[in-house]
Amino acid sequence: MSAGARKDPAAVETEVREKIHLEILKRTGAYHSNDHILLPSGQHTSEYIEKTLVTTEPSFTEGLGAVIAKHFAQWPVDMVLSTGPGALILSHCVARAHPSRPIVVYGAKGLSGGKRRVSLPVEFQRLTRPGAKVLLIEDLVSTGSTLNLLINLVEQLGALVVGIGCLWRRTSVDLDNRPVFSLVSRDFPTYDPDTCPFCKKGVPLNEEFVRRRHARRPSSVQEPKEA
Repeated sequence: MSAGARKDPAAVETEVREKIHLEILKRTGAYHSNDHILLPSGQHTSEYIEKTLVTTEPSFTEGLGAVIAKHFAQWPVDMVLSTGPGALILSHCVARAHPSRPIVVYGAKGLSGGKRRVSLPVEFQRLTRPGAKVLLIEDLVSTGSTLNLLINLVEQLGALVVGIGCLWRRTSVDLDNRPVFSLVSRDFPTYDPDTCPFCKKGVPLNEEFVRRRHARRPSSVQEPKEA
């Protein structure tokens, strides 16, 4: 191979890093690939991430959080902010490994009038001082809508978003040119059923993830009624 044809060392490092992290996600059972999968949206794809399984292996999560923390080590960070249980677990690992020893807070996601919203509990608002440097952490960034709302929320409180760290970011997601570091950065294409290449090839459709979502209910118990 000629010198001109050699890959950029940074690109090679990123490619190797992503392969390692994809293998970790496979070992947790969170990442499914090389399949013909029905998504909850009705579209088809060959890859799928089960977010709830991403952080089930503590040693893996600690290691992944440390990688993100190392990337942002040059930035002073006062606070790590996330939403959702998976991202919150990851954010603890990031904060613990970051040299600034930032505090960890979390926001809540919801809907208001049919639109997405995020909110910060009152007890955390007093910790968000004007000028505080905030690192946002997410597990899977699919559309970027939650992160953009978090950015707006942080700025409304007078704090500053210094960066965004995540496990997986779809490369088509635009976050307004803010510093983003993701362990995996790639899109997996989705198809309408009538244009799906796997359907045209007769590949059986895996409906497990949609069926499981509709058929299974979380295990639960409740306090017995008083006699």
